Amino acid sequence: MNIFVFMKTIGIIREEKKPYDFRTPLTPVQCIELMQTYQDVKVVVQTSPHRCFKDEEYISLGIEVMEDMSGCDILLGIKEVPVYHLVAGKTYLIFSHTIKKQSYNIKMLRHIIENKIRLIDYETLVWDSGNRIIGFGRFAGIVGSHYAFLMWGKRNGLYQMKYANECKDMNELYAQYEGLHFKNMKIVLCGDGRVAHGVMEFMKKLKIHHVTPEEFLENEYEEAVYVQLRSEDYYVRRDEREWDKSDFYKHPEEYETRFEPYYKEADLLINAVFWKEGIVPFFTKEQMKSRDFRIRVISDITCDIPGPLPSTIKSTTIDNPIYGYNQHLNAETQPYQKPYIDVQAVGNLPCELPVDASFEFGEQLLRHVLPNLLIEDKGDIIKNATIAENGHLTDKYKYLTDYVA
Repeated sequence: MNIFVFMKTIGIIREEKKPYDFRTPLTPVQCIELMQTYQDVKVVVQTSPHRCFKDEEYISLGIEVMEDMSGCDILLGIKEVPVYHLVAGKTYLIFSHTIKKQSYNIKMLRHIIENKIRLIDYETLVWDSGNRIIGFGRFAGIVGSHYAFLMWGKRNGLYQMKYANECKDMNELYAQYEGLHFKNMKIVLCGDGRVAHGVMEFMKKLKIHHVTPEEFLENEYEEAVYVQLRSEDYYVRRDEREWDKSDFYKHPEEYETRFEPYYKEADLLINAVFWKEGIVPFFTKEQMKSRDFRIRVISDITCDIPGPLPSTIKSTTIDNPIYGYNQHLNAETQPYQKPYIDVQAVGNLPCELPVDASFEFGEQLLRHVLPNLLIEDKGDIIKNATIAENGHLTDKYKYLTDYVA
């Protein structure tokens, strides 16, 4: 009698951070695909009442659903894990939100080190070019764009729309736009990464015309248009030397903003930039009080506090995503009041389309990450993304020593 022994057990953990995240790193079908691809791997799933795929959907495909994850070798999740749910000695793949020394996760990283947990962070999985391998940025861009148009329609009495999380999927979200025509809207998109490309995909779907920075500043349009701005479009060196992107992120204090022409022309602002401490905000609180400040809708997808936008004074939630910003008092007010500015600053936008987002994330995980984790770490992709191992920070992340001390 032949007895097959699984060499590795991968567990899909329940999301415990509140508010609960509905996404999962692998869909039921993708769990089966993983086990069929790697005959020495078993996948089990931790029971969850709030995952976008029900326990029964995994069980129906023969996948074991259980509570206890202590028998797993590798644990896959989405968000950071509360300290009291971490299992010592395991390998975790999650978004740990620690590499920027986020204060709210100090205890978690400290516990990971003390309990000899191997932490691999999705955010630090990168190709040789430095581009991220895996992420939810595309969906953040799509949902963040939807919020911008939703707010514009509601504040101007033009149309009403459902929030993304009220839609079954992305097809239902886009179906709301059928028959709508957008006029007299000038939109600024800041950013050029995965999130920004999600925004551009949304604009293309709605047939919003893309114009150059020069066209945006010089012309008025009857139809809706948008401009995509990169950092070099609105930041300059203080000494007026040539722009250098690498130098900008290394020495942001040597650069100043030139965003003023754009806030005088734009109606909506969608922020999708990578932000780093020390970079000057796009504009100041005082500038936002000016009569020349035309922007009245802001979708802050990246939601850094403090960050590039003085109006982002708090993160919002899926249940209560929008607030009004009184620019004269620098204070929150009720949304959709004409003199003030409407802001969305939800920090987990992809969670609003959990099925679509989970499917795409799982595809990236299966194709680009797990082969390096389970077979051969080509290009040290996994090694370079490992923040802690065997009770220590790895060499690349020693800069976090004072953070966890």
